[in-house]
Amino acid sequence: MSEQDHLRNESIGAWAKRCYFAGRALMDSTLRPYDIGSTQWYVLWQLATVGPTMQRDLVIKLHLERATLSGVIATLVRKSLVCQVADSIDQRQRQLQLTASGQKLWNELPDLTFIHKAAFDDIEAEAIATAIRVLQTATERLDALTSKGSIL
Repeated sequence: MSEQDHLRNESIGAWAKRCYFAGRALMDSTLRPYDIGSTQWYVLWQLATVGPTMQRDLVIKLHLERATLSGVIATLVRKSLVCQVADSIDQRQRQLQLTASGQKLWNELPDLTFIHKAAFDDIEAEAIATAIRVLQTATERLDALTSKGSIL
């Protein structure tokens, strides 16, 4: 491996990506017996903890493409875990709600906080706060470049 390849593999971005994928893989394997994936879990979490939510708002909250979210929602509706209700003001907009089956499944799902604990227990709070600030700042900078259409 060349020095440049080694540095690229040891970058903060590479480690952030590897950590994300490792956590996501553990989450998916934990949820597999319940026949849901991590993105479906995030939708269920939103509806179970926040309550009924407009589908368009989930695009922003979950940082998903509209088409991706539409597929996830269609699957959850097909499984009778979520229902879509037309908005009273704009009939084209859909509000998402947990069904009774969705609430029952949510109550049966394992607590996934063990993933966070496995990853971050015994790491000092200051170190975690610093990592969050660094990744947040980097993300904001990259988002700003994207919104400007800037390419260096």
